[in-house]
Order: sequence, then structure tokens, then C-alpha cells
Amino acid sequence: MSLTLILMRHAKSSWDDPLQSDHDRPLNKRGRASANAIGAWLVENEILPDQLLCSTAERTRETFARLGLSVANTRFEDALYHAGADTMLRHLHAATGTTVLMLGHNPGIGHFAELLARQRPDHPRFFDYPTNATTIFRFDAASWQEVQFGQAEAIDFKVPRDLLNSTGD
Repeated sequence: MSLTLILMRHAKSSWDDPLQSDHDRPLNKRGRASANAIGAWLVENEILPDQLLCSTAERTRETFARLGLSVANTRFEDALYHAGADTMLRHLHAATGTTVLMLGHNPGIGHFAELLARQRPDHPRFFDYPTNATTIFRFDAASWQEVQFGQAEAIDFKVPRDLLNSTGD
């Protein structure tokens, strides 16, 4: 059996209100367009999650909403807000879906991607994991509890720039 992980960093957030808490920052215009594009790419390629594991931050929630995906099994977890790789792996071990979308923040999410991959994608932006970066990982495992670092096959890696041909991340 194989399991699929869609590992995604939130889209570009707004810094318009300097008094707003980091947790409450929404997406900016570019971030909204990026999330829409990544969502369309997932749908077009039929990479559709049946479970969501998401940070509780406004920018991760809004990124998910902009993807335009319908996921019945959703979990918004405080522990995924700026989580490190070990915390993300613990939460992934508790997943029940076959295709899981995990949405979080850097630097943790980028480090998690590096640790999961058996072989890293040949993409110049993989190591800095810019906003809305998305890696599709496949695991040859019967359950998420079996998943460990260094076992994932990186099927694809995209950043919004790949899809929008823009000058931003």
C-alpha cells in the first residue's frame, strides 16, 4: 500500500498591520493568487487529500480555503504553528487518511521536507521552501505510524512561480 503526503507551506502573508499578532496575519494579494494556483494544480493532477493537518494560524487556514479543496477530515492543530520536524512527524503518525495535506510554516516545514525525502527534488527552491512551496511525497507503507525520515519518494515539487510565471515567490 502507498500513502501520499502533500506537504505545503502557507502562501505569502500580509505585513500591512504592524500591530497584528503573527498568528493572526492573513494572506496578501500575491498569497491569495498563489494558493488559488496551487489548488488548481492539485485538482488538475488529481492529487486530492482526504485528510488535512493544519496549523491554526490565519495564513494557513486561508491558504487551505483558497486551495478550493473539499476535505471532510480536517484537523487544525495549535502544535503545528511553527512546529519542528519531530512534532510534524508525530502528528503525521496519527493521520488516518490515505492522502494527507499538511500545511505549516518555515523553517520547520522545509526542514521536515528535507528529512523525509530519500532523494530531494531537483528544484532550485527546495532547500529554502518559499511561501506556498508544495512537495508531493509517496511512502511505501501500510500506515502513517510506519513512516520515518528518509523513506519518502518525492514525486513532485512546485512553487507558485512555476505555475504563475510571476516575479514573486
